[in-house]
Amino acid sequence: MVRIRVGRWAVVGMCLALGGFVAAGLLALRADGAEKAPTGGDLLGKHHYSKFDPPSECGSCHEGIFRQWRETLMAQAFTHKWDEIEYFELALPHALKEPKVAGVKEGCNGCHAPLAFLAGDIPPKRPEEKTRANEGVSCEICHSICGYAGGDAFNFNWAMDPGETVRALEDRDLAEHPVKEAEIFGTTKICGTCHNEKSPFGVWVKATQLEWEEGPYAKQGVLCQDCHMPKAEGLIAGSSEKKKPFPQHLFKGAHDPSKLRGAIELTIRPDEAEAKPGDTVVISAELFNAKAGHKIPSGSVEERVLWLHVEATDAAGKTYHLPVDKKGFAGEEYTIAGKAKAYFDIGDIKGIPSFPGLDRDREPEGDRIFRMPYFDPKGRMTICQWNTASLGVDYRIGPRETKAETYTWKLPEGLARGPVSIRATLNYRLVALSVAEYMKIPEEDSKVREINRAETMFTVN
Repeated sequence: MVRIRVGRWAVVGMCLALGGFVAAGLLALRADGAEKAPTGGDLLGKHHYSKFDPPSECGSCHEGIFRQWRETLMAQAFTHKWDEIEYFELALPHALKEPKVAGVKEGCNGCHAPLAFLAGDIPPKRPEEKTRANEGVSCEICHSICGYAGGDAFNFNWAMDPGETVRALEDRDLAEHPVKEAEIFGTTKICGTCHNEKSPFGVWVKATQLEWEEGPYAKQGVLCQDCHMPKAEGLIAGSSEKKKPFPQHLFKGAHDPSKLRGAIELTIRPDEAEAKPGDTVVISAELFNAKAGHKIPSGSVEERVLWLHVEATDAAGKTYHLPVDKKGFAGEEYTIAGKAKAYFDIGDIKGIPSFPGLDRDREPEGDRIFRMPYFDPKGRMTICQWNTASLGVDYRIGPRETKAETYTWKLPEGLARGPVSIRATLNYRLVALSVAEYMKIPEEDSKVREINRAETMFTVN
């Protein structure tokens, strides 16, 4: 038994891993110092749906905030099509057949369908049944959080105290309902409770808030909320006496083109201004994470594909693909697009003997991929974060980090004389294309999204 003091509340208990999710045994004092409130796995089945108002009820007063929220992935945490497919066609069947990951049957819902988790409605019915699980991360879920258990925030280890009192950044004396300050709202721990995750094998498979803690923005006091919930002047409720700056409930992230656009600055240049056929020209590229307080990509890293494509076009219009120069670090083969196969455990889960795997990469062979591979217990690259037993090389781009790449090109004898244009394009997919096609995920999640591009040129004499 250990005692850990966090802020204004004490945490007493011991943390047990059950399928990678926080299990029974953790208790946290509420931020206001009142009775103990259960956290994490202790909350399973503790609160009936009726304890939480639907978001539309909150929207009757907080109209602007409600309209913002309903457009977000927070509102779609359970109904988003890939999340539905991943849970019902991969995670749930796996949990029912493999004891090591059995906890994901309940645990996935702690963050994706918290109302269902709290009500003990496990597994929830699919979104087409239109149960209250469809409300996703609703208003009263976040605004009933009064603290969290332990040092690191992860695997929904928040403390929950639903009722008339709303938890927020500060105390407010409102006729409609009391508002009580909860210290966690002024920290990034509230984000970390769902945006950090450990697998049943004890591996950090999501660590966005922890990446922030280790980066430069934490040292400067720039919070997750400063970027994902920027403050703007407006009415908190329709009955507010005057406008005031408050956090916008936008939650823009990897699914939002405006958030992605320009997140990585890209420059490219040749080492020679003039060359002739047969010469060797080295193209240098730098990628600078100028915008994000965490690594890019982050979150569901096992699914994401971020790659740099470089090509040259001569004066006659002929285009040449330039593969990246190898650096020789351990695990580099996972960071260069090739013909390898991966995702074999999909066959295990679906009971398909001799499943041949799926294409690891559908990107042009030789392109640099900025990724961290996830490996299943058999050492095979996986897209199932709950089945992740180890991690490969981390070749992502950290906050304010610059990755430098080179492309050595021996100019072919047939290269047309005149200007040669070089274009570098940084592209992104939310889900690996082969998995998207196999699992019948909507194209929206696998289509190519351009993050940035850069162009340069040299002359062939």
